[in-house]
Amino acid sequence: MMATHTRKDFRGAFDRLGAALAAPLLLVTLVLSLLAFTGAASAQQAVRTGDEVTSETPVDGLVPGNTLGDTSDADYWRAVRSGTQGFVSIPDKKAGTLVQSEGEAWRSFRNGPLSLYASWAILGTIVVLCLFYALRGRIRIEHGRSAATITRFAWIERFGHWMTAISFVILGLTGLNVLYGRYALRPVIGDEAFGFLTQVGKYLHNYLAFAFMAGLVMIFVMWVRHNLPDRTDGKWLLQAGGLFSKKLHPPAKKFNAGQKLIFWSVILGGLSLSLSGWALLFPFTTHFFSDTFSHVNWLFGTDLPTSLSVLQEQQINQLWHTIMAIFMVCVILAHIYIGSIGMEGAFDAMGSGEVDLNWAKEHHSLWVDEVQEREAGRRSTAAQPAE
Repeated sequence: MMATHTRKDFRGAFDRLGAALAAPLLLVTLVLSLLAFTGAASAQQAVRTGDEVTSETPVDGLVPGNTLGDTSDADYWRAVRSGTQGFVSIPDKKAGTLVQSEGEAWRSFRNGPLSLYASWAILGTIVVLCLFYALRGRIRIEHGRSAATITRFAWIERFGHWMTAISFVILGLTGLNVLYGRYALRPVIGDEAFGFLTQVGKYLHNYLAFAFMAGLVMIFVMWVRHNLPDRTDGKWLLQAGGLFSKKLHPPAKKFNAGQKLIFWSVILGGLSLSLSGWALLFPFTTHFFSDTFSHVNWLFGTDLPTSLSVLQEQQINQLWHTIMAIFMVCVILAHIYIGSIGMEGAFDAMGSGEVDLNWAKEHHSLWVDEVQEREAGRRSTAAQPAE
């Protein structure tokens, strides 16, 4: 009896600790998001507008540095500005392009709209989660914890999950530093500390990418059969999974419709993220976008560019990598919330692998029935006498 009370007291203390930590945790995430938003605003201010004039800007037809005399050869400089490819004797044939105009467009988009809207997306996700927690509170086990547990995930499943999760968190933080650190973090910690942190982050980002890709393969192989759509998903979605009702929990198998959406978002988003990241790790060796645009044009009759230079490929890869990374960050923030402070008993699934039986019956009743039927069948087979 004393052990039961001790266990209940411990769980009650854990719940109170979670509630106490929720507010400061959300506050910290809001502050970090505001720093990112400030960095995005600073990045936008750093984008040079077309109206600015520098010492290298041609004025009244004069050539910068007077390299061709006192006046500009308009046709010549127009060709240079358009990115005309020249001839060079060195191995790096990209040097034959004197001016790559798309570079300015890439810089303006990355430091302007992309940086700003990405910060809005992250901040918006956190605000929505805060509002949901304030209105709904923590989703409790309606029938309370029982004395029994059921195995939710084996050790190999938890290993694949945590390898993917931990590598993604580090990749996300180091990637956000590349996007916002120059404007939000460097003024706070100084140039030397920022330079060291960014260099370490670069190596972590490059090498942990392979752990993330390996984790994606693992969780796909282990869970894809459980995440195929079935007839229970429609009812779950219509009832919003019981997230907004304290008494309504739709029946579900091992993964409900919400978890299936997370699964396919991670698999497909992670695949796209991995392909663009691979192209950045091994620059000037892939033609993903040229090939993709060619297929899209064939399927839909569009007129997307298919003759992209290797440098243009890299620029599009970098932008797409950032867009997919921000999408994945928003998805994982929601996943982290519901798997920790958002739902009582959910963390146990990836913690010890054993979940409370009442929790399992409330959220995955069809899966519990399947497991119990299999166990009953095994016991029946073992109990039969040998002839």
